[in-house]
Amino acid sequence: MVMQVGSSIAPGAGFTEQYIDADGFRIRYLEAGEGPTLVYLHGAGGLRLSYAHDLLADQFRVIAFEMPGFGESPENTRTQTMPELAATMAEAAANLGLESYNLAGTSFGGAVAAWLACQQPARVSALVLESPAAIRIENALPPPQSPEELASRLYAHPERLGPQAPVSSAIRAKGRAIVDRVRGPGRDPKLESRLHELQTPTLVLFGTLDRMIPPETGRIYAELMPNCNLMFVYDAAHEIGADRPEAYAEAVSDFLLRHEAFIISRTDTLILP
Repeated sequence: MVMQVGSSIAPGAGFTEQYIDADGFRIRYLEAGEGPTLVYLHGAGGLRLSYAHDLLADQFRVIAFEMPGFGESPENTRTQTMPELAATMAEAAANLGLESYNLAGTSFGGAVAAWLACQQPARVSALVLESPAAIRIENALPPPQSPEELASRLYAHPERLGPQAPVSSAIRAKGRAIVDRVRGPGRDPKLESRLHELQTPTLVLFGTLDRMIPPETGRIYAELMPNCNLMFVYDAAHEIGADRPEAYAEAVSDFLLRHEAFIISRTDTLILP
């Protein structure tokens, strides 16, 4: 099912809801599509699919996990660190019988995905980090103080979101609690030393209008990771897949299918108009 921006059909309408047990948690996930497997880890706001996920499901088997402590899952007071959360999600993927898979994460989920790739390099075929929060520099803006300010930071084009179910204040508070507890320092030497050794083909994307994490943060990943491709996407804020679903899906699918051939003439940075 191909979704169009502005469609009256909600994003993710073609995904089915399922559950898997891992690390003592019952983990909800949404799945659609056939082809190479793409595991997706959501941001701090919880699991909300965009039209980009529908487009990716035209070429991949997309498995979008809801991490323990977010959304409909019970409160998670057990997980204390980012590496612990990454290990839980690695076990969830393994319990689905996935011996190898592509891995993508958005913002907070990008940090989890980075840790997971470092923990399980033999299983992660390729890594996509969308506006990742694994590295947070000091001159970043202070946290938004209201839902309206948050939305203005996340999206350059909220009109492209499509129909969205409301999220209760209790669910938001539950998610914030685990994010605040596990996210760790802005610059984690342990993670960065492991990223420096990670050979997994990696695509890092930042929107040029991102007001949550400065887009120039992407250059740190490019300098740090030996097999990293950096792309800036014009006219997109923090949630690139929501703001520009076609551009995001095209870039990600091309990268996952071609890896190093994604860049015909390798440069330090790519610009996606």
